[in-house]
Amino acid sequence: MNTTALGASLADRALDRVSGGRPIPGNKVELLFDGPEVYPAMLDRIAEARHWVHFDNYIIRDDRTGWRFADALIAKAREGARVRVLTDWLGSFTTSRRYWRALREAGVEVRQYGPPDFWRFRNNLMRDHRKLLVVDGVRAITGGLCIGDEWAGDPARARQPWRDTGVAVDGPAAAALDQAFGNLWRRIGPALPPDELPSDVPACGEAEVRVLAGEPGGIRTSRAIELLLAGTAERVWISDAYLVAPRGIFSTLLDAARQGVDVRLLVPSTSDLPHVRNLTRTGYRTLLEAGVRIFEWRGAMLHAKTAVADGRWVRIGSTNINVLSLIANWELDVLIDDPAFAQQMENQFRRDLEHSAEVVLERSRLFRGTLAFRPPEELPPSRHAPGLRERRRRAIVAVRAAIGGSERALYLQWMLVLAVVAALLLLLPRASGLVLAAVALWVALTATVDAIRAARRAP
Repeated sequence: MNTTALGASLADRALDRVSGGRPIPGNKVELLFDGPEVYPAMLDRIAEARHWVHFDNYIIRDDRTGWRFADALIAKAREGARVRVLTDWLGSFTTSRRYWRALREAGVEVRQYGPPDFWRFRNNLMRDHRKLLVVDGVRAITGGLCIGDEWAGDPARARQPWRDTGVAVDGPAAAALDQAFGNLWRRIGPALPPDELPSDVPACGEAEVRVLAGEPGGIRTSRAIELLLAGTAERVWISDAYLVAPRGIFSTLLDAARQGVDVRLLVPSTSDLPHVRNLTRTGYRTLLEAGVRIFEWRGAMLHAKTAVADGRWVRIGSTNINVLSLIANWELDVLIDDPAFAQQMENQFRRDLEHSAEVVLERSRLFRGTLAFRPPEELPPSRHAPGLRERRRRAIVAVRAAIGGSERALYLQWMLVLAVVAALLLLLPRASGLVLAAVALWVALTATVDAIRAARRAP
């Protein structure tokens, strides 16, 4: 075996181990962009289901888009198909009981992950952040889209859909995605019946797919991303909605750029979580100095979580590159090895850059360098009119921090929080002490309960 072949085999073996299994061949994959393209594909698959529909999403709203899906699921359940819906309690907190009641009355089984649990402190921090639809165990769609009007857009009201990416996977890898659904389903209640998980799905395409099923406390997806970055030889282009890279991934990005790899990051310029946006910006200077190119999307929220490397590897899924998503959540991604598919992803990335402004360092003799925007030559004007939910979220931070003031904005927020705590301790020492004591006692009790349960599970 020559050196090149040996290196390739070692890289493939490393990916096999960090992803938890070998690549699954024989799949047909199709890129899907934004709600107006992704949602019809999902609804078509639901309508075509013959035996069962497994649907898992972090947010399912009871708005116009949510009811479109409810109507489709209800119709399929009344036809006799087994329909199971899984959502996160916190993500779908504002969804009305009427919505869930309509589903259950039609025969749809609904489960919610992670309702408040007084005796399990850690469980309250874990969320089901996955986005997945599987039909009959052979056809699936996954990606970054939740179910809500933000992703659908509304041209009549000049509201653009959130920029997001999904992928349709038909073939044996769909069965692996269905297995991930089944594993989480049985953590909440009885497991799926044996005849509802296919064991032998025929090939229907040429793409190889690895399924990255992230779990709380695990680092599988983090290691896979780090390995992908470390193995990139020419270019890696990443889109991420809430990028606050852990130290390992951050260092790997810097190393790759310093060694001449074309590293590009596409992130939102405005976010539904402004605090996270400011955290993202605090790392800009170090990344730019290493040679990483950073672009901020102009328009409706950029919510995609994708990466394309060396014109061969594509990652699409629900995982954001931050500690909470990589370690505390249930996430789901696919890693696809297909040059033609990667070419489509790169083409879309280039189109996205046409609607983005590049962040650059402007050098000066007196200062280390200031951060500035460099818009493309013909940046189209934004015609997005944000809805009430978007305006309300953006108002969480009253003063929008300029790029150079992101760190100051974060320090100011923490200063205000600590000042309020200090004031309460000084003005109301007895009440504050009682509150702190109650919280400490609660954490101690839940830790004791977790330790007892762990000891009982041990062999």
